[in-house]
Amino acid sequence: MTVTDRTGTDRTGTDRTAPVRKAPRGYLVVGRTVAIPMRRASVLAGAGLLVLLLAAAVTTLTWGRLGVDLADLPAALLGDAEGKDRFVFNRLRGPRLTVAIGVGAALGLSGALFQSVTRNPLGSPDVIGLSAGAGAGAAICALMFPDTVPVPVGALIGAVVAMAVVYLSTGTGFRNPARLVVAGIGVAAMGAAVTQYVVYALERDKASVLTAYVNGSLTARSWTDATTVWLVLLAAAPLTALISRRLDIGEMGDDIAEGLGSEPKKAKTLAVLLAVALSAAAVSVSGPIAFIALTAPQIARRLTRGSGPHLLLSALTGGLLLVLADLCSQQLALFDDLPVGIYTMAIGGAYLGYLLVREWRKGVL
Repeated sequence: MTVTDRTGTDRTGTDRTAPVRKAPRGYLVVGRTVAIPMRRASVLAGAGLLVLLLAAAVTTLTWGRLGVDLADLPAALLGDAEGKDRFVFNRLRGPRLTVAIGVGAALGLSGALFQSVTRNPLGSPDVIGLSAGAGAGAAICALMFPDTVPVPVGALIGAVVAMAVVYLSTGTGFRNPARLVVAGIGVAAMGAAVTQYVVYALERDKASVLTAYVNGSLTARSWTDATTVWLVLLAAAPLTALISRRLDIGEMGDDIAEGLGSEPKKAKTLAVLLAVALSAAAVSVSGPIAFIALTAPQIARRLTRGSGPHLLLSALTGGLLLVLADLCSQQLALFDDLPVGIYTMAIGGAYLGYLLVREWRKGVL
């Protein structure tokens, strides 16, 4: 039983007479600063995406000649597998699957943050030059420091340099969406030019390895790679939750958001920094995988047919898309070990074509 004094305050210092703060409708409030959208459509879509992601993960681990038998999969997950199953799970498919989910989720979340900040459905790390900068960094390291700097480290350096150039060239940092996109397109063009020059200048065998990397690949990934991307993803998740409601309000316009006290400029800057960190982590372990960051937020938005950045759904959609693309990369017999980035390009191209036809039928184009 709690004892209160005559002023209505209990011995723990809580004001018993103060009105209870209710959560805004459609939000799950955690403490005084975090409000997570919890709409019915979003919950149903999230549950569906989780089921599909689980099914795709099980298929990845069990399908094919080297797959783990479905009956033996629980033992492999618990670390009790032996022989071939142990090797396949610990060295071949387990790390690759974990990296695919983490990279896809990081790219999907990064794309959702970019599109919310720029208010542009084409806003993504691909557009503002991050992926091209990563490819250029990987190419330069492969050419000039082949035995000194690992290609993933070069990709990370290239991504950071590209974002620094974009930040400085806009004159307003990451706060102006229009300048951000224009500067990013220029940096992307320069990064692509550097990459193509290096691929042309390298010896044929080295160029083939580099080409696979700059297109995005999940081949021969380790648990260390999985740890890298998941640590960044888990570190970014609470910060993303902190600004999710501000980004939701910001879609009504900066003036309204400012009037409601959401500080849109600070929210946008933090969102871009988080998006850059997530994309850089993804690129450092898998190379610049195209179109996941672009398409995942749009698919998530259409699943719920609601407003808002849909951050969690975008992460789930990105993970599902990349796992499905990697499943095609491993199992389709038409091509031998084709980089997963080629399949995501096909997915992105098909989706963009669908959008163009849809807008044309509406008479928008």
